[in-house]
Amino acid sequence: MIPLGSTLLATTILTLTMSASQGFGWTRISLPFLIGTVFSSRRSFATAIGIVMHFAIGIAFSFAYALVFDEWQHAGAWLGAGLGLVHGLFVLTAGLEVLAAFHPRMASRHHGPTPTRQLEPPGFLARNYGLRTPLVVLVAHLAYGAILGAAYPLAP
Repeated sequence: MIPLGSTLLATTILTLTMSASQGFGWTRISLPFLIGTVFSSRRSFATAIGIVMHFAIGIAFSFAYALVFDEWQHAGAWLGAGLGLVHGLFVLTAGLEVLAAFHPRMASRHHGPTPTRQLEPPGFLARNYGLRTPLVVLVAHLAYGAILGAAYPLAP
Protein backbone atom coordinates (compact mmCIF):
# COMPACT_ATOMS: atom_id res chain seq x y z
CA MET A 1 0.00 0.00 0.00
CA ILE A 2 1.22 3.49 -0.84
CA PRO A 3 1.59 5.63 2.29
CA LEU A 4 -1.43 7.92 2.70
CA GLY A 5 0.80 10.97 3.01
CA SER A 6 2.36 10.25 -0.38
CA THR A 7 -1.06 9.69 -1.93
CA LEU A 8 -2.30 13.00 -0.54
CA LEU A 9 0.89 14.73 -1.72
CA ALA A 10 0.53 13.28 -5.23
CA THR A 11 -3.14 14.28 -5.43
CA THR A 12 -2.33 17.75 -4.06
CA ILE A 13 0.41 18.26 -6.67
CA LEU A 14 -1.92 17.07 -9.43
CA THR A 15 -4.69 19.42 -8.26
CA LEU A 16 -2.33 22.38 -7.77
CA THR A 17 -0.77 21.83 -11.21
CA MET A 18 -4.20 21.84 -12.81
CA SER A 19 -5.37 24.87 -10.79
CA ALA A 20 -2.20 26.88 -11.43
CA SER A 21 -2.42 26.10 -15.13
CA GLN A 22 -5.96 27.41 -15.14
CA GLY A 23 -4.85 30.54 -13.27
CA PHE A 24 -2.06 31.16 -15.80
CA GLY A 25 -4.56 30.81 -18.65
CA TRP A 26 -3.00 27.64 -20.06
CA THR A 27 -6.27 25.73 -19.75
CA ARG A 28 -9.86 26.34 -18.71
CA ILE A 29 -10.40 22.88 -17.22
CA SER A 30 -11.09 22.45 -13.53
CA LEU A 31 -11.55 18.78 -12.68
CA PRO A 32 -12.87 19.54 -9.17
CA PHE A 33 -15.45 21.93 -10.63
CA LEU A 34 -16.53 19.46 -13.31
CA ILE A 35 -16.86 16.68 -10.73
CA GLY A 36 -18.61 18.91 -8.20
CA THR A 37 -21.20 20.21 -10.64
CA VAL A 38 -22.46 16.66 -11.00
CA PHE A 39 -23.79 17.08 -7.45
CA SER A 40 -24.63 20.79 -7.20
CA SER A 41 -25.45 23.73 -9.45
CA ARG A 42 -24.10 26.22 -6.89
CA ARG A 43 -20.62 27.11 -8.15
CA SER A 44 -18.79 27.57 -4.83
CA PHE A 45 -20.47 24.55 -3.26
CA ALA A 46 -19.76 22.49 -6.40
CA THR A 47 -16.08 23.39 -6.24
CA ALA A 48 -15.87 22.39 -2.57
CA ILE A 49 -17.60 19.06 -3.24
CA GLY A 50 -15.41 18.55 -6.30
CA ILE A 51 -12.18 19.03 -4.36
CA VAL A 52 -13.24 16.44 -1.77
CA MET A 53 -14.33 14.02 -4.50
CA HIS A 54 -11.14 14.64 -6.50
CA PHE A 55 -9.04 13.73 -3.46
CA ALA A 56 -11.14 10.59 -2.91
CA ILE A 57 -10.63 9.64 -6.56
CA GLY A 58 -6.89 10.31 -6.19
CA ILE A 59 -6.74 7.96 -3.21
CA ALA A 60 -8.75 5.31 -5.06
CA PHE A 61 -6.46 5.48 -8.10
CA SER A 62 -3.41 5.08 -5.86
CA PHE A 63 -4.69 1.57 -5.06
CA ALA A 64 -4.64 0.75 -8.78
CA TYR A 65 -1.05 2.00 -9.01
CA ALA A 66 -0.15 -0.13 -5.97
CA LEU A 67 -1.67 -3.20 -7.63
CA VAL A 68 0.55 -2.67 -10.67
CA PHE A 69 3.65 -2.08 -8.53
CA ASP A 70 2.93 -5.25 -6.57
CA GLU A 71 2.17 -7.32 -9.66
CA TRP A 72 5.35 -6.21 -11.43
CA GLN A 73 7.40 -6.28 -8.20
CA HIS A 74 8.89 -3.00 -9.27
CA ALA A 75 8.25 0.63 -8.39
CA GLY A 76 10.00 3.92 -8.84
CA ALA A 77 9.46 7.39 -10.19
CA TRP A 78 9.92 6.34 -13.82
CA LEU A 79 7.44 3.47 -13.66
CA GLY A 80 5.02 5.68 -11.74
CA ALA A 81 5.37 8.41 -14.36
CA GLY A 82 4.71 5.84 -17.09
CA LEU A 83 1.55 4.76 -15.31
CA GLY A 84 0.68 8.44 -14.87
CA LEU A 85 0.98 8.89 -18.63
CA VAL A 86 -1.44 6.01 -19.22
CA HIS A 87 -3.73 7.39 -16.50
CA GLY A 88 -3.67 10.88 -18.07
CA LEU A 89 -4.37 9.47 -21.54
CA PHE A 90 -7.30 7.54 -20.08
CA VAL A 91 -8.69 10.72 -18.49
CA LEU A 92 -8.36 12.62 -21.79
CA THR A 93 -9.74 9.96 -24.11
CA ALA A 94 -12.32 8.10 -22.05
CA GLY A 95 -12.73 9.47 -18.52
CA LEU A 96 -13.98 12.91 -19.48
CA GLU A 97 -16.20 11.43 -22.19
CA VAL A 98 -17.83 9.16 -19.60
CA LEU A 99 -18.26 12.13 -17.26
CA ALA A 100 -19.88 14.11 -20.09
CA ALA A 101 -22.26 11.24 -20.84
CA PHE A 102 -23.91 11.30 -17.41
CA HIS A 103 -23.20 14.85 -16.20
CA PRO A 104 -26.59 16.52 -15.54
CA ARG A 105 -25.30 20.03 -16.23
CA MET A 106 -23.11 19.45 -19.29
CA ALA A 107 -24.20 19.92 -22.89
CA SER A 108 -23.34 17.05 -25.19
CA ARG A 109 -21.34 17.29 -28.38
CA HIS A 110 -24.48 16.27 -30.26
CA HIS A 111 -26.90 18.66 -28.55
CA GLY A 112 -26.14 22.21 -27.56
CA PRO A 113 -26.70 23.90 -24.26
CA THR A 114 -30.07 24.13 -22.54
CA PRO A 115 -31.10 26.14 -19.45
CA THR A 116 -29.97 23.17 -17.31
CA ARG A 117 -27.04 21.92 -19.38
CA GLN A 118 -24.75 24.93 -19.67
CA LEU A 119 -21.29 23.44 -19.15
CA GLU A 120 -19.26 22.94 -22.28
CA PRO A 121 -18.41 19.31 -23.08
CA PRO A 122 -14.68 18.53 -23.06
CA GLY A 123 -14.38 17.40 -26.67
CA PHE A 124 -11.57 15.24 -28.05
CA LEU A 125 -8.61 15.28 -25.63
CA ALA A 126 -10.52 17.97 -23.66
CA ARG A 127 -9.38 20.55 -26.20
CA ASN A 128 -12.63 22.51 -25.82
CA TYR A 129 -11.03 23.74 -22.59
CA GLY A 130 -7.97 25.05 -24.44
CA LEU A 131 -5.37 23.69 -26.82
CA ARG A 132 -2.82 23.27 -24.00
CA THR A 133 -5.26 21.23 -21.90
CA PRO A 134 -3.97 17.79 -23.01
CA LEU A 135 -0.40 18.80 -22.11
CA VAL A 136 -1.46 20.18 -18.71
CA VAL A 137 -3.47 17.03 -17.88
CA LEU A 138 -0.59 14.77 -18.90
CA VAL A 139 2.05 16.73 -16.95
CA ALA A 140 -0.15 16.70 -13.84
CA HIS A 141 -0.71 12.95 -14.10
CA LEU A 142 2.98 12.28 -14.82
CA ALA A 143 3.82 14.08 -11.57
CA TYR A 144 1.10 12.17 -9.69
CA GLY A 145 2.44 8.83 -10.89
CA ALA A 146 6.09 9.73 -10.30
CA ILE A 147 5.36 10.68 -6.69
CA LEU A 148 3.42 7.46 -6.08
CA GLY A 149 6.12 5.34 -7.72
CA ALA A 150 8.92 6.98 -5.76
CA ALA A 151 7.07 6.53 -2.46
CA TYR A 152 5.97 2.93 -2.95
CA PRO A 153 7.65 0.54 -0.50
CA LEU A 154 8.18 -2.83 -2.17
CA ALA A 155 8.33 -5.79 0.19
CA PRO A 156 11.74 -7.54 0.24
